[in-house]
Formats: sequence, C-alpha cells, structure tokens
Amino acid sequence: MRKITIDPITRLEGHGKIEIFLNDAGEVENSYFQVPELRGFEKFSEGRPAEDMPQITQRICGVCPEAHHMASTKALDDLFHVDPPSPAKKLRQLLYSAFMVADHTTHFYILAGPDFIMGPEAPVAERNILGVIAKVGLELGGAVIKTRMQNHHIIHMVGGRAIHPVFGLPGGVSKALNEEERKEIEQIAKDSVEFGKLSLKVFDDIVLKNKEYVDMIVSDAYTHYTYYMGLVDENNKVNFYDGKVRVVDPEGREFAKYAPREYLEHVAEHVEPWSYIKFPYLKNVGWKGFVDGKDSGVFRVAPLARLNAADGMTTPLAQEAYEKMYSTLGGKPVHHTLAMHWARLIELLYAAERLVELSQDPEITSPDIRTIPTAVPDEGVGIVEAPRGTLIHHYVTDERGVIKKANLIVATVNNAAAVNMSIKKAAMALIKPGKEITEGLLNRIEMAWRPYDLCLACASHNLPGYSPLPIAVYDSKGKLIKRFPEN
Repeated sequence: MRKITIDPITRLEGHGKIEIFLNDAGEVENSYFQVPELRGFEKFSEGRPAEDMPQITQRICGVCPEAHHMASTKALDDLFHVDPPSPAKKLRQLLYSAFMVADHTTHFYILAGPDFIMGPEAPVAERNILGVIAKVGLELGGAVIKTRMQNHHIIHMVGGRAIHPVFGLPGGVSKALNEEERKEIEQIAKDSVEFGKLSLKVFDDIVLKNKEYVDMIVSDAYTHYTYYMGLVDENNKVNFYDGKVRVVDPEGREFAKYAPREYLEHVAEHVEPWSYIKFPYLKNVGWKGFVDGKDSGVFRVAPLARLNAADGMTTPLAQEAYEKMYSTLGGKPVHHTLAMHWARLIELLYAAERLVELSQDPEITSPDIRTIPTAVPDEGVGIVEAPRGTLIHHYVTDERGVIKKANLIVATVNNAAAVNMSIKKAAMALIKPGKEITEGLLNRIEMAWRPYDLCLACASHNLPGYSPLPIAVYDSKGKLIKRFPEN
C-alpha cells in the first residue's frame, strides 16, 4: 500500500491535508480529506449573553466574518421574536451585497483564478495572484484590488469596521446611513457592476474559449450527481439574505422547501473518526456513505448549488449570465464541480446589481433602523447564504437570554461529504499505474475541492470528546514509541 500526502492543501482559509492510498497495482483505493484543526465556538459560547453572539461568532473567520455576523443577527431576531424595520433589513442586505462582491472577487482571482489563468500545471511560483497580474496586466490587477478595497470601504462605512463589523442588533442595526454615504456607495456599486461584467468576459476569454479547459470542466473526473441547496425568495429566485431553503434533486426537481426553524427536520449530521468536520446529509434520504446519486443524502451548497436550487436571478444582467451558463452546459441542473467558478462570477454580478438597487432605494437613509425587543428570549435560528453556501446559526437560551446551547452548520461543513467525494473521484481519474505523479497532477486533484472555496476555520467545530486524528510518536531512529489512541 502506497500513500500520497498533500499537506498542506493550498489557497484556502484554514488548514487541511489530503491522503491518497494506492493499492499494489498503483490504482487509487481510497482518499481522505482531513481537517486537523479545532475551533470549538459552540461550546465556549455557552454561558454568554445572546447579544454577544454576532461579535463572538464572526471571530471564527477573518475572511467571511460578515456571514457569521449576519446569520447570528438574524438568529437573534428570531430568538427575541422581533421583526426589524424595513430600512434596517435593507441596510443589512446592502452591507451583505458589498461583502459578497469582495469575497467572490477574492476567491476567483486570488484562490481559484491561478489554475486557469496560469494553467493547472504552471510552476508553483507563478500560480498565484502575482502571476495572474503579470499575465492579465496591471489594469485588470488594479481593478481587482480597487473592487475589493471599495467594497470593504462600504462594509467599514455601514458596519463600523472593514473586518468584524459592529452593526447587527436584535431587531435592527446600530447605525443609519446619510445621503453623502449613500451617494458614495451608489458610485462604488456601479463600478462593481462594470467589474462583474469584466470578470465574466475574462472567464469567457480565458476559460470558455479554451477547449482543454472546457473539456476538463465537463469531464467525469469533476462531475457529481447530487442534491443542491440554497436560499430562495417567494418566487424561487436566488437570495443571499432571506427566504426559505430550497433543495432540488439531481434531476432538478424540488425535493424540499423549508423555513429556517425547520432545518432539523431536513438536515442531519454524520461523524467520521478521522476528521473534526461533520458530514451533513438530507435526513429524509439518509446517509449512504460518500456516494452520489438520488439515493444518497449527500447535497451540495455554494454558488452553483444556489443557482441549481433557484429558478433564476432577480437582476437583469445576472439573469442573462445565468441563462448563458445553463444553455452552454446543457441545461439545469449543472453537475460539473468546476462550473462553480462560473456561477461565482454570476453571483458577483448579481450582488453588484443588488448593491445598486439598494443604494438607490428611498428607504435606505431612513432613521427607522431598529425595533426594540420586548419578548422573553428562548430559541432562534438564522440562515443566510455565505459565499461558500448555506450557513445556519441556532441558539437556545434561558429566560435571561444567556446561551445554553449553540449549533453552527457552516457552508464548508454542508459541502464536506461532497468535497471528499470530489477529491477521490479526481484522484482515481488522474492517478494511473505507471504514470508519473507530478506536482501539477496533484494540483489538478486540489482543483477538485478548490471550487467549494473551503473555509476550514469556520468548519472545524466538532467536539467528539477525543482526538479523531491519530498521533504517532517516533524516536530519532524512526522507531514507533507511542500511538494515540492506543487502539
């Protein structure tokens, strides 16, 4: 038995490794995506006032704190049985739209883009954002930096900080928007729309016009037939902030549609002894292992899943791009994992268009930004669509609003089973007996998980009571001294 280890995996938030096991014939027998870090936020949130949760939980991650902040704030609305005023909801969506533009820009150009712009097997030293800028030019590189900077500026302006905002409150938000700020945001939003259009053109020129890349996207190595999950509005259109969770089956038919408080009727979590990540699955299908198909409860979240689960976009340019993707790839749903990058750019454009709409809304500068809670708190669930997929915060408190129990199911966790499946399938397709295993080949295996935009700092929360990752201690001569656990 031969083992291939990719440690650490690259271009993601957090730490993880991949171990691939080959049989004596040199064929892939199995693979494991392991997460060796632990962040026990559910446990040390216990005993804290619920109002602290939007500040505590966003410290899970410095890449997507806004997602945790917003899910937590919505959970507090539910917990305290309070409905925020319309202007407060729109301000939340405005901040969140700016966040989605910035985050999707980061992932496509810095984390995923090098694989396509530089090539999957380009030298490691070139397969990064500096290599991307050198190839596409300083003008586009400057646009990437400007878009991220401007949208983080919106988050700072509206949320009080560019990272870890102090904004969401049960029943509303902490600060109103003035007219001068609104005008500045409107201009940034319009610039972001142009950047979204440019990014789709870049994808069209570099990826879609390259037959090798298109063949790779639609290849069986990067394809899984799964269920898909995402938030939708009352018309089943994509919505990042509010609505119901919709699940479609591998044929694209609606399988379930539920309100946030009903999530436990539909989602359960499986645990494996070799990782801190849990593996959610559809309860009404059941856990059948790391396999795809209609009989398996494995589902996927993230941009492609959101588009598969919805009937379209609410903004015109994003809807046009949505229709182009599905017509190009053969209709709905699309099962090709690498197509997530295309879907992500469609969402970037959608978020920018929504930012324009919200910045021009007459209510956005209203001072009516909070309804003070008066009910006794008990239990609350908040769901938003993080850049990486469906994010769930669930709190239970005593009558004083002190946390007794917290459960967080983050997007990377929702995708955990699919990630393991994607890595194994790519490894089986790419590693063949007698074929040299190069760094470029291993990067192509990493490309199977990179579209999921993993955030392992967000994901590794399971506290099973023991270390699921075995530890072996060797002396200087390589002799095994101790193994934990001993069995």
